[in-house]
Amino acid sequence: MKPSVPFRERGAALLAVLLLVAVTGAIAAAALEKLSLSRQIATNSVALDQARAYAAGVEEVAMLALDDMIMNSPDRTTLAGGWNGMVRRVALPGGGVAVVGVRDGGNCFNVNSVVEGDPRTRLARRHSGVLELVGLMQVLGVPEGEARRIAEAAADWADSDSVPGPAGAEDSVYAVGAEPYRTANTLFADVGELGALAGMTPEIMARLRPWLCALPASDLSPININTLMPEQAPLLAMLAPGRLEIGRARAILAGRPAAGWGSQVEFWRIDALRDLNVPLDVQLQLQLRTRWFALETRVALLDAEFAQSTLVDARLQPSRVIARRWGE
Repeated sequence: MKPSVPFRERGAALLAVLLLVAVTGAIAAAALEKLSLSRQIATNSVALDQARAYAAGVEEVAMLALDDMIMNSPDRTTLAGGWNGMVRRVALPGGGVAVVGVRDGGNCFNVNSVVEGDPRTRLARRHSGVLELVGLMQVLGVPEGEARRIAEAAADWADSDSVPGPAGAEDSVYAVGAEPYRTANTLFADVGELGALAGMTPEIMARLRPWLCALPASDLSPININTLMPEQAPLLAMLAPGRLEIGRARAILAGRPAAGWGSQVEFWRIDALRDLNVPLDVQLQLQLRTRWFALETRVALLDAEFAQSTLVDARLQPSRVIARRWGE
């Protein structure tokens, strides 16, 4: 005789089966999602590696073009050919595209010029470099008091000693914060380090950053007067803060001879600069030939995007890569 099932328990087996099917379906869906994600990650990884390889190839081609340009004019780098700021697009296999831009990498304020010496032995505060940083900030609208504190803090950050300079800051200042840290006591590796300086604010940093670079040398900013654009006039005005107005600096650059200036003496003797009493080391820092070039490469391939920034030293031929950075 078949046992009777209470009414309220009828369908329990069916419910158990349905529950089992639902759980199994959820597990299968999760597994498929993980599999799809793993496949997408693998695809992106392959595309990113390929994009990196394409970026390296485009960089090599750009450096060969730079070397050809330098060989054609070894003593003077000018804007002839429109290379400075030029952006080229290169079609890649698989529907990808590479975009590469080149510019004069020395037309900026070298943050490492606030010190002088050899980082392997000793670095000391450089007065003219500090004054130029103060001058640049003043031209950009930063009050003199704040500008001087930041510039002196930059010198203390990079110099080898632990004695704060006038209005500067050493380890004792940074050790009392919520997150204590110490000064680098060596050259700046990246302009982003300036964000950690005493007196620096996000607003001032945002205003300054487009004009800064961290070249791997403590030389005064090697500005090429034959490639400096009129819109970069603040970099010329900072050489004589308070005496060379930005409007006059812009007019000087706009009136540059078509073939560029032939010497530093010729430049400083133009009428607009005759009344300036600029120190000799500042006069000599201006260049006629570009040593540092900056390459910006961006590759888009499938769903991957790869960005690379390269600093090239063209002092000797062939040119060589000094630093690479990836990402925005």
